[in-house]
Amino acid sequence: MCTGRCSVPDTITTRALEDNDVEPVLDLLRAALGEPPLLRRTPELLAWKHFDNPFGRSVAILAEAGDRIVGLRTFMRWDLAALDGSIIRCVRAVDTATHPEFHRRGIFRRLTEEALEVAAAQGIDLVFNTPNEKSGAGYLKMGWREVGPVGVMVRPSLRFFSHAQDDDATDPSRFVDQPVPAGPLEVPDREPVGLRTPRTDAYRRWRFGSHPTAWYYQVATDDSVAVIRPNVRNGRRELILADVFGPRPGRAIRSCARRSRAGYLAGWFSPGSPDRMAAIRSGLLPVPGVNPLTLMARPLRDLDVDVFDIANWDLAVSDLELL
Repeated sequence: MCTGRCSVPDTITTRALEDNDVEPVLDLLRAALGEPPLLRRTPELLAWKHFDNPFGRSVAILAEAGDRIVGLRTFMRWDLAALDGSIIRCVRAVDTATHPEFHRRGIFRRLTEEALEVAAAQGIDLVFNTPNEKSGAGYLKMGWREVGPVGVMVRPSLRFFSHAQDDDATDPSRFVDQPVPAGPLEVPDREPVGLRTPRTDAYRRWRFGSHPTAWYYQVATDDSVAVIRPNVRNGRRELILADVFGPRPGRAIRSCARRSRAGYLAGWFSPGSPDRMAAIRSGLLPVPGVNPLTLMARPLRDLDVDVFDIANWDLAVSDLELL
């Protein structure tokens, strides 16, 4: 385990991320992953994810060549509530980057293995994430297993074939009539029907009310609320249904559809969950054969629940997208 500064081949050393590493880490992320227009890699975003998270500070390991940061591996802390009321302490394998000049030197694997050791030593029970197809193969070689596919549910509107303008992403009124910021949310969360993120007030303020680069809005009825995020995808305006709260979520979803100015409403909820049933009854239908994500997991100790059965998870888009 890396407790200070550890050596790996080719004079590369590893150490824990420190607060004063933010700017060089952002430079690394830009060099390795780019910076799309809708994903600005800012100090505020890095802090939101890895320092200000209500579940705790991330496990984060750097690789250095001399004084140059050339690799990053972060495990973002997360909790999941089980059906028996117990809390499973998790981390999510999120930001990872290797500088293009240092590919094929084992940095990704080395940093991931060290982060696993640190997480286990800190009492973490489970690692989960939704890697892309390329990195997914690497995770499988390190002991991850597939849980199942994550699909997409869509309700198109009459504006489906209209194209977004260049500045649409900065104007929420082009996506929904009378947009209202998402926080604070007064509606309580429901009981879980599988492994579910505890949607405490602190979590919801952080998740929907303080994200520095993505903007969430709410559409409320008298007893329920839907949380939405405007987005532009493939030249079309989409309204992402991030989460729902309250005893009658279908009413809030249908209100979203009525107030939407986007080409379609898109979301995803775990099969068997009441939120998925409400979404289907409100016109969001699963798109056959479209599974943009694959949920993967790696337990760090024996658990009382089968985490490799996707029927044992209770998730929404807000659990999966971090931006």
